[in-house]
Amino acid sequence: MNDNELTELIIGCAIRVHRQLGPGLLESVYEECLVHELCKAGLSVERQPIMPVVYDGLRMDSGYRVDIWVEKRIIIELKAVELLTDVHFAQLMTYLRLANCRLGLLINFNVVLLKNGIKRVANGY
Repeated sequence: MNDNELTELIIGCAIRVHRQLGPGLLESVYEECLVHELCKAGLSVERQPIMPVVYDGLRMDSGYRVDIWVEKRIIIELKAVELLTDVHFAQLMTYLRLANCRLGLLINFNVVLLKNGIKRVANGY
């Protein structure tokens, strides 16, 4: 499965969660339900994996956590906010760069139509 097909599958799972639950819940609820849907789809999923940060030769094993890592290829950053801001995009770009990962999805569940809350972010390394 290529990245585009994987992304489509992930988005389909997110849409199923949003159709069932709607907006207005905590991010952690959407995270747990999306992980469930992704696992049902047969994907390899890590929830809240600890990602190391290396700075000037110093490795910090508890550097940061991403919300969901799918197939060790796509990072999903979930939000349940009124509006996505530049800092949300910057956060995902930092995660992608530090994980040496090419593609991420920023998904805001606090919208009426989920298609308006999904942003695909590519790391141009």
